[in-house]
Order: sequence, then structure tokens, then C-alpha cells
Amino acid sequence: MIIEELTMPEFEEGLKRTRTVYIPFGSVEEHGAHLPLSTDTIHAYEVGKRASQLVPLFVAPPVHYGNCRSTSCHPGTISIRTVTLKALLKDIVRSMRSQGLRNFIILSGHAGGAHRMSLQDAGEELMSELLDIRMAVVTEYDLAVGEGREIIETADDSHAGEIETSRILQSHPHLVKGTSPEEYPSFPTGIIVRNKRNYWPGGVWGNPTKASAEKGRRLEELVVAKVVDLVRALEEFDELRVSCP
Repeated sequence: MIIEELTMPEFEEGLKRTRTVYIPFGSVEEHGAHLPLSTDTIHAYEVGKRASQLVPLFVAPPVHYGNCRSTSCHPGTISIRTVTLKALLKDIVRSMRSQGLRNFIILSGHAGGAHRMSLQDAGEELMSELLDIRMAVVTEYDLAVGEGREIIETADDSHAGEIETSRILQSHPHLVKGTSPEEYPSFPTGIIVRNKRNYWPGGVWGNPTKASAEKGRRLEELVVAKVVDLVRALEEFDELRVSCP
């Protein structure tokens, strides 16, 4: 059930089928010279849509903005503060809970470190505040890093390379504008630099030339299956105690 497409009665009827909602988080971030700025959002939203065809599930409109530190100086990246990201997630979950939803799967297509930790922190705080909810906070990378490596040829591929290019070739081929050279950034160890583009000029981490739509199809199917498993696990999850003493 795609929330943005539902009417008020359809949403109300959907609550009779499930109290679980999938909330996709993405980013507006450079992905080389060949992929759209919305790549992370597209990944997360498409997975949710496909999962909802296999198991009863609300799919929320995606949150398009994220915290993007490493690419903040690359053209097109629009980054928000971690405190803003946390507040967004907390407000969305509180409002959805007031509408009757109780199980929340937060899946991020963007796997930046500060971004991931902000979502995790918000989830932990919500769990302490709202004792009748269940939550999962994951990234696509978390779900597919194991089995997905059997599909991908590039050993250190992580951003706008073989993996992400394959995914967009599969779901939105019209948005892929050629390719970009293979690239791996090299930042100075321990030193915080102001303009990371000086150490990562092309904005690619991996090898886009190895990408294919077939690899993208297999990767997406893998992540969708993992999300379906997570939905079922979360709905059955029962802690021995609901809060710390």
C-alpha cells in the first residue's frame, strides 16, 4: 500500500490488514557523472514498493534529504544536519503512531556514517519514548552485503560504481547518462579536510563499467527478499521486557 496514492478510507481499511510501515530514506547527492542525484532515494523506494506486493505493508513517501558529509562539496549534493534528520524521523514516526501504525522499518538507501548513526539514534530514542512500538533501522548495504558480493565483480565498490549503476540500469535506465571512470578516494588518515572533492574528484567509489541491468535485477530481488523477511521478523518480535529498569 503506497501511502501517497491512498485515499483516507483506503488508509483506514489498510490498518485492518497491517500496522507495519516501511519508511524509505534517501539523499540528494552526487553519484558520479552518470547517475541521478536521487539514486539513493530511488533504490530505497523501489525496494519498498516491491516488498509491499509480497507482504501486507504500508510504504511511506520517501524522505529525499540526508546528511552527506563526504560529498558536500560536489555539485548537486544537498545535505541536511544530523539533528534535522533525527527530528524528521522522530516526527514522522510519532505522527504515524497517532494514526494507528506500530511497526516501523526505516530503510536508508544512503549509507553515510553520520547519516546512519543519526537514524539509529533517533530510533533508540523513539523506542525509549514509545513503549508500544517496534522499530528496525537498516541500510540496503546492511541487508545485501553478504550475498550481494557474489554478484559484484568489484571488490571495493560502494558509491556510484558497479552496484548502484546496475540498480539504476535495472529500474530507471533512462536516468543513466553514460558512465564514469573507475575511482577510489584517498583521504588523509585522521585529518578532517574542508573540501573532500580535492581527494575524490569524480565522486565514484568503484567501477561503473562493470554494471549491468541483470546484476541490478538480482541485487534488487535480494534486497526485497531481505525486507520481506525483516517485516515478518519485526511483527513477530517480542522482547522479554519493554524498557530498561
